Amino acid sequence: MASTVIKNWDNKTWLSSQNYIQSFNNFLIKNIKINSNFKILDIGCGRGKILGSLSSKLKLKEKPLGIDIVNHKDRDKRINFKRINVLNFSLRKDQKFDLILIKQTIHLMKFGEIKKLLKFLKKSLNPKGKILIFTLDTGKNEIPTFKLMKHKLYKSLKRDKKILKIITKIYPHRIKKKFIFDVKIRKKKYLDMIKNRYISTLIPLSKKQLIQGIQEIELKYSNELRFKDKLICIIL
Repeated sequence: MASTVIKNWDNKTWLSSQNYIQSFNNFLIKNIKINSNFKILDIGCGRGKILGSLSSKLKLKEKPLGIDIVNHKDRDKRINFKRINVLNFSLRKDQKFDLILIKQTIHLMKFGEIKKLLKFLKKSLNPKGKILIFTLDTGKNEIPTFKLMKHKLYKSLKRDKKILKIITKIYPHRIKKKFIFDVKIRKKKYLDMIKNRYISTLIPLSKKQLIQGIQEIELKYSNELRFKDKLICIIL
């Protein structure tokens, strides 16, 4: 997996808001009949707020397991957390899950690593268990960008299309859904997110490039940003 660490994707962004978490969990419940007996694994869980909220909502009997390469001090205490690179992750032979989430993480891996990971995770499911893979909508993406960011995002989404083709080839009976969240955010808040490199396409940019990009956003957008955050969900 890429050594780059994204520390702020779920830190003081719409992705960490109660509205987003509630909307996302409602999507899970609607598409997967989750009950209190479910055993859940989250690959690249970040601060674990989504699964922590889901655990409380459904009164899960067993804490969800979240793994990530960053051990955040403010991570959710309602999940069991393990700091590890997913490619080095191992399970007991008797440890199986009913739901495995991979949310906006798989694009950080090489193609061969993705195939290896999915094969491993498939073996880690209970008989009726499901894997849900979430990635940015590779078509009509509405994330506000500046010129260089847009170019980097386009290249990233082009690669994501290849990843989705690989998954479809291996699992032709996969189910495809879309999760859409209406975002309303102040421009100043969004500029702070850009400064914190909240998305992987911003990680390689220099400080000078970020400053120039922020100036572009200042001129390009009004004080309140409204757009749809669109994710593709692949169910295996």
